[in-house]
Amino acid sequence: MFLDVLRRRNSEFVLAAQALHRNGEIPANSYVLDLDAVRENARLIRTEADRLGLTVLAMTKQVSRNSGFCRAVMAGGIDRAVAVDMACAIACHNAGLKVGHLGHLVQVPRAEADVAARDLAPDFWTVFSEEKAAEAANAAHAAGREQSLLARVQTAGDTFYRGHEGGFPAEEAVAAARRITDLRGARFGGITTFPAQLYDHETRRIRHTPNLATLQRTADALRQAGFEDFEINAPGTTSLVTLEALAAAGATQVEPGNGLHGTTPLHAVEDLPERPAVLYLSEVSHLHGGRAYCFGGGLYVDPVFPDYDIKALVSPSPTVEVSDLRSVEIPPPSAIDYYGMIDASGARPPSTGDTVVFGFRGQAFVTRAYSVGIEGVSQGQPRVVSIENIFGQAEPWPHIRKATR
Repeated sequence: MFLDVLRRRNSEFVLAAQALHRNGEIPANSYVLDLDAVRENARLIRTEADRLGLTVLAMTKQVSRNSGFCRAVMAGGIDRAVAVDMACAIACHNAGLKVGHLGHLVQVPRAEADVAARDLAPDFWTVFSEEKAAEAANAAHAAGREQSLLARVQTAGDTFYRGHEGGFPAEEAVAAARRITDLRGARFGGITTFPAQLYDHETRRIRHTPNLATLQRTADALRQAGFEDFEINAPGTTSLVTLEALAAAGATQVEPGNGLHGTTPLHAVEDLPERPAVLYLSEVSHLHGGRAYCFGGGLYVDPVFPDYDIKALVSPSPTVEVSDLRSVEIPPPSAIDYYGMIDASGARPPSTGDTVVFGFRGQAFVTRAYSVGIEGVSQGQPRVVSIENIFGQAEPWPHIRKATR
């Protein structure tokens, strides 16, 4: 879905990634990042957010918390991250990107609360219940800090992805805020939800979910009860063009993720200010039964669109030509994606070793793919600056790490 946009709006990046792979500098099964474009995308988002009085927190999970990505985001003016889980928080912290928001979507496990409070010291920490609020408060008190807690609120009719449910009943938010305020080591910092907005495939527009209205009603109740100066955190499908509507709805914090690399659903159907800055790269392993099998490991297509004909550029040399596009079948989520299966029909079938480039909206952190940062595409001098695993840790590819005693 995003390959056409990549070919049209960032062909230099596609060609650079292919060339570096041909030279043996990028492994198959890699999410490759144009860090120059990421930096510029971050700058655009930060500038608009500043105009609207919004705080921007960068989500990094979609690109495996890549350290080069974190640094590019910081170079673009965004100095805080939202961590989807503790692994995300640690990777961002190690890359120098301060943790601005922890605990949402994934709560902090009990045994890790002390580390979170002491070593990560997030600006905000989301809790779904009084028990988790107490854990966070106790850990912060032990670390000699007072932690600002965001209460996730929810009510009947709100939208959740399956398995994401949870939070304080919105009708009880005032009482919950008071109980948080009474905790030693904590203060009430505001409210949050997810998702506050989603892409509507039928209208090809971003729509607000019922959750955003829940935030607005809850904020009104809190103000009437005497609470002031609290945050309204409203993540979900965030890009530059959605910021004004979020600010008008009362949001104070936004959390772009895919927007930073130009792969929100809206980016696939409209040319937005952010340029596409990520691709998935593989290579042909072997041919069998009229198909060319390419290495998998990162063939996770975030299902924001109905099923469509997935295509890839397949070639022994750098190309963005339509003639080098081929249809690909990838294994269903119930199977392990050892290989993708490329249509090998036609006069010029693929060959073993050919470079394969996909453009899709991924979630690299749930895969076993590498993440590779490239700098210098915008200057015509692309170079690999990092090859990392899904935890934002450097990988010694293609060398074997020596054991130490």
